[in-house]
Amino acid sequence: MLLEIILFLFGGIVFGTLTGLIPGIHINLVGAAIVSGTFSILGGVNPIYLIVFIVSMSITHVFLDFIPSIFLGAPEDGTELSVLPGQEMLKKGQGFHAINLTSLGCLCGLFLFLILIFPMYFVSVFLKNISPIIIAVGLMAVSLNMILLEKKKFSALLVFLLTGILGVIVFRMEIREPLLPLLTGLFGSASLFFSIKQKTKIKKQETEKTEKIEIKKEKKSLFGAALFSPLSLFLPALSGGQIAIITNQFAKRDQKGFLFMLGTITMLTMCLSFLGLFLISKTRTGSAAAIKSLIGIPDFKIFVLIVFVIIISGIVSFFLVNKISKKFLNLLEKISYSKTSIVTIITISIITFLVSGILGLLVLVISTLTGIYCISSGVKRTNMIGCLILQTILFYLGVG
Repeated sequence: MLLEIILFLFGGIVFGTLTGLIPGIHINLVGAAIVSGTFSILGGVNPIYLIVFIVSMSITHVFLDFIPSIFLGAPEDGTELSVLPGQEMLKKGQGFHAINLTSLGCLCGLFLFLILIFPMYFVSVFLKNISPIIIAVGLMAVSLNMILLEKKKFSALLVFLLTGILGVIVFRMEIREPLLPLLTGLFGSASLFFSIKQKTKIKKQETEKTEKIEIKKEKKSLFGAALFSPLSLFLPALSGGQIAIITNQFAKRDQKGFLFMLGTITMLTMCLSFLGLFLISKTRTGSAAAIKSLIGIPDFKIFVLIVFVIIISGIVSFFLVNKISKKFLNLLEKISYSKTSIVTIITISIITFLVSGILGLLVLVISTLTGIYCISSGVKRTNMIGCLILQTILFYLGVG
């Protein structure tokens, strides 16, 4: 049994690397495919092995997902905030350092998770029976906070409502994996079109000598991440990016510190979703939902195994990021950035058509145009997460 667990653990790392590096391929797609039996080769496999695979894939994905987000401007939900500071560093030749910041943040998030397990056990008693109205009000408060932080408050409100209405419409359409065209269009291809229009050029990147990262200076970021990341269990649809904005109001970090903090929070919210399934029987990520579909609520032994897989796959992924990001940069420096963006958009379109069909392709086009408008409005891109939050608010108010 140990050999099988190790094999599925490393198999998850391989798949997580692929889903992290290829824009538009989300771990939720693979998780749903496993649960639905799409991968017939896995038929009859012990569910424990599949859980190991899903967890290791999810953790690896979080580490690797920052590479296309920063280097290509093609983020997924949770890493969308890394685009601006990450690409600014990329233009200065510091792209490799930007990835190091998010990667170290992810690693710290793993160890913060271990520290939080015990206190979250006691907090979970209060999370089990929260009124839907309180959840809806909490989401509205977080959304209002984001809007009020903007200089262009009306524009931010318009972006939130516009993407929110789009999300409500898309979720009512009969589309397989509606999040793929919706989020990819808003946060991925819209950014790529901007890169093409601006004719972005990447200067020579420094990969040998990078600025040292001092964890001691990030104590406030780590404390804020530990304090605010559990909001992801209390408030569904709240992304790592939004939690990072809330945390930064407390930590007040600069560009580089923010990237470190974003990595920490993105990893922590993923890990907490597995803890949330164990403690309060709630699924806050597609990965946690896949596990629940396979075995229901995991018992203590299964949860210990999940924690073990999280740590091992996280440490391996930390070293993988360093190697892969160097090769990614070497390739990026040799080819036109605009051509890379065009190829990425074509790849995203093909994947969307294969997964979500012609209707999904239509949603991709509409969400891309919406994303372009929202980015042009000059407000933070996290306001576009209204595409998820508005639908969630309506659901908890009983009108969704």
